[in-house]
Amino acid sequence: MAEAHQAVAFQFTITPEGMDLQLSYQALHQIYRSGLRSWKKRISRMQNRVIKGVYPASPSSWLFVVIAILATMYMRSDPSMGLIPGVITVLCVPRGSLHVSLSSQGQTMLSALVFSTLLWLSVILALRFCLKLLLSYHRWMFEKHGRTSTTTKLYTDIWLSCTLLRLLSGRKPLLYSYQTSLPHLPVPTIKDTLSRYLESVQPLLTGPGFERMTGLANQFESSLGNRLQRYLKLKALWATNYVSDWWEEYIYLRSRGPIMVNSNYYGMDFLYVTPTSVQAARAGNTITALLLYRRKVNREELKPSRVPGTVIPLCAAQCERMFNTTRTPGIETDVLQHWQDSEFVAVYHRGRFFRLWVYQAGRLLSPREIQSQVQRILDDPSPPQPGEEKLGALTAGDRVAWSEVRKRHFCAGVNRRSLDVIERAAFFVTLDEEDQGMRGDDPAGNLDRYAKSLLHGKCYDRWFDKSFSIIVYKNGKNGLNAEHSWADAPTVAHLWEYTLATDAFQLGYTEDGHCKGEVDRSLPHPQRLLWDIPSEVQAQVSSSLAVAQQLADDVDCHVFPFRDFGKGRIKKLRISPDAFIQLSLQLAYYRDRGGFCLTYEASMTRLFREGRTETVRSCSNESCDFVKALAGGEHCRQLFRRAAEKHQNLYRLAMTGDGIDRHLFCLYVVSKYLGVDSPFLKEVLSEPWRLSTSQTPLQQMELFDLKNNPEFISLGGGFGPVADDGYGVSYIIVGEDMINFHVSSKHSCSGTVICRGEARHDIFDLPMLTVSKNNMEGPT
Repeated sequence: MAEAHQAVAFQFTITPEGMDLQLSYQALHQIYRSGLRSWKKRISRMQNRVIKGVYPASPSSWLFVVIAILATMYMRSDPSMGLIPGVITVLCVPRGSLHVSLSSQGQTMLSALVFSTLLWLSVILALRFCLKLLLSYHRWMFEKHGRTSTTTKLYTDIWLSCTLLRLLSGRKPLLYSYQTSLPHLPVPTIKDTLSRYLESVQPLLTGPGFERMTGLANQFESSLGNRLQRYLKLKALWATNYVSDWWEEYIYLRSRGPIMVNSNYYGMDFLYVTPTSVQAARAGNTITALLLYRRKVNREELKPSRVPGTVIPLCAAQCERMFNTTRTPGIETDVLQHWQDSEFVAVYHRGRFFRLWVYQAGRLLSPREIQSQVQRILDDPSPPQPGEEKLGALTAGDRVAWSEVRKRHFCAGVNRRSLDVIERAAFFVTLDEEDQGMRGDDPAGNLDRYAKSLLHGKCYDRWFDKSFSIIVYKNGKNGLNAEHSWADAPTVAHLWEYTLATDAFQLGYTEDGHCKGEVDRSLPHPQRLLWDIPSEVQAQVSSSLAVAQQLADDVDCHVFPFRDFGKGRIKKLRISPDAFIQLSLQLAYYRDRGGFCLTYEASMTRLFREGRTETVRSCSNESCDFVKALAGGEHCRQLFRRAAEKHQNLYRLAMTGDGIDRHLFCLYVVSKYLGVDSPFLKEVLSEPWRLSTSQTPLQQMELFDLKNNPEFISLGGGFGPVADDGYGVSYIIVGEDMINFHVSSKHSCSGTVICRGEARHDIFDLPMLTVSKNNMEGPT
């Protein structure tokens, strides 16, 4: 093969006359350039480690301290108050030792340097301590406008805190600069967690049921709870985050069912526009934008994410495993594998797998060159090898079966080499043969089919184990499917926002829809991956595909943009848009099912180091009172405000480490390690979340400029239902006048079947969204 020949730097032949050595200078030059790129990355990492290690100071500030100390000593003053002479005494070495004897002036100079360095490090530690102290204070989130408490005013009034934080962060911080200054997630008290839990289930239980649950909680608190809490506090002292490692392992990696639909989630393209209808060109720009983002992550050039409207930084640890990462199956638990670098992506098209090199001699290919390479894949007429076409179904089925097949048939030989290419790739790309998007005579139905395609595709044309996979459709639409264990949706959403904006506004296209740039025609063709798939593996592929297909056929998705009003109108009522939507969902569910259910809303805990998520239990006593009053036709403005304020308070508690569910989850894990059973914890963790919700934040509005480009509206993304008889609801607030919803359920549950006509009210009608017009009008 041509690419194999070019990969050989030299060849030799042994003859009777001696050895004939043939050098390939082109290959040697490519090896040199690739090695140079690797060394540049190593040097960049070392430089960034130094800069992060001394943040919020700078390496150059050391020189300033040294000069200041020496200048003071030159003026015959001792800035060390006697410490420098002490350092001289310690550094003095007896004559005759192996050390070179220094003059008196040299000893003084060396002592001044040592003292200056120690002083500089002490100042850094003091600044970092102050920064950590400021970031540990969260009561400002609970203060009402105009009612600042005395504690907040005296200790760290929010404006003073932000001003001081700006001063400490005067240097431009790197992506991970704040990591060591972020506080650790605190462990709530048993009493507070149980009290909040009982309050959250009160509207869902009858009188006797609530009394029984209260008894179980009291019994747990007085007996086993305090013992488990001591172990948990011990872990919190030792670990960076007492939740995240267990959450990743037990919620994601130890799950033995399919991760397709059940765990993976998706992100969509623009709603109204497709930058180009040329599939290869869209793939070229999308791949380039993703690799530019990876470069920013590697160089730590991305700005640290912050709490919206503030200078408070958020943890960036989830960015570390964004690229070059895959989830490998195991018998009892899966493992996340991450590689430092990868110079290629894995591509799937029409049943064939390819390796597409995106670097040539250490240089990132231009978008036009990547388009040319993708077009070569699209034009390749070769058929799939036996068993190759549906091989990806192994990643969509049960994990144990995939693990066993992988151990027996993918640990050596050609299968191992090809699997290594997919798993070590920067990410996975599917060149889909279908057209998708909001188009044609049935735009709403096509939008729903677009969502299902991104969520599961054909069940074999995605590689669900990769950290994320890009899907580029025949008509130029694209999308993303992400594995959940390594990061949460806001991290992937940030990546996807950058990708869409860079593709459309920075890289751009020519008038005929092709990528910009020149093409090096000498580039080697993309490499077909070779497989040897025996009948036993093909049988397991068919079995995994049957499991995945049954799951995919059962899922129903509905995507709809709500345009009647948006954030702008809601905020005029002085109501949180998120609280407004959550109360809308409570009313919609009540009208749909005739009651209330345990409701999950994901909240981030990235105010803390290595924080991930916490649950906001959106169904509260206050929300139920409001819904019942509205259903009964009562005047309910005051109840609505009370319910919205309660929801906001629950959200703030979750963000600041005082949530309910992660604490109870960790207590349950400790109980299993100790081999003790708790009826209370067992019942709590078996409760189904019939309404699982999540907001996708729009984090980089400045990239899109919706005022001048209103058609470039993001659709956000969605996920499958958590419970078989429940709904999954994702929403994204876009600009001031639109909210996009993604709702999923299962056909197998007659109570959650999507009715898109006028037959009945269901969750998709979102009736509560008319409340601001019918019930909330008037002065606030």
